[in-house]
Amino acid sequence: MVPNIKKRVGPANRLNTCERKTLMEFGIIGAGTIGKGIAGHLVTAGHRVVLSNSRGPDTLSDTVARLGPLATAGTVAEAAAAEMVFLAVRWLDIPAALADVSSWDGRILVDTSNHIVGPTPRDHADLGPETGSEFVARHAPGARVVKAFNTLYAQYIVPDPRHVEGRQLLFYAGDDADAKADFHAVADEIGFAPVDAGSLREGGRLMQVGGGPLSALHALKQD
Repeated sequence: MVPNIKKRVGPANRLNTCERKTLMEFGIIGAGTIGKGIAGHLVTAGHRVVLSNSRGPDTLSDTVARLGPLATAGTVAEAAAAEMVFLAVRWLDIPAALADVSSWDGRILVDTSNHIVGPTPRDHADLGPETGSEFVARHAPGARVVKAFNTLYAQYIVPDPRHVEGRQLLFYAGDDADAKADFHAVADEIGFAPVDAGSLREGGRLMQVGGGPLSALHALKQD
């Protein structure tokens, strides 16, 4: 069962386990290879997906037709209204994409990006002490950010992650325990073997391109 992701109420900002049911709708900002691949896994699992890009819903008609009736095209703001949103745009496009969202109000933002600014993974931005997802969190105030998918090449994300030899490992990091638990349940349901790498600072450093030991680590977990 996938958890029902609700707005957190009260100072503890936590979700009671007994309130968790089935999450039915996800948003995706970015309709490239990664965004479409994640959307495919979600609709295959029976969930509704709102897909968006910078060019508008009309440019996504063929994409949502291929994904099937559970997929719809929307604006970035409409996709971001879901309780779990996947950010799958190029690094340099992140500030503009997130500027279209006026308020996150505790919703989960899954950051799939790497801070690559050139044609190769060696061309990455100098973030100083900040990790990529801390940068994303700074541009999405009020979002509960989870870092995931950035350690995998697209060819390990798009196909079915379940193989005879095992399931594709999927590392993730975040600062909110409930958000990470909700993401873990979703990732597990769509076929990945999720592994908690820690906080956005420490786990993010392990996962990000440009020296993180988990970056481009492709492995299977035997169940």
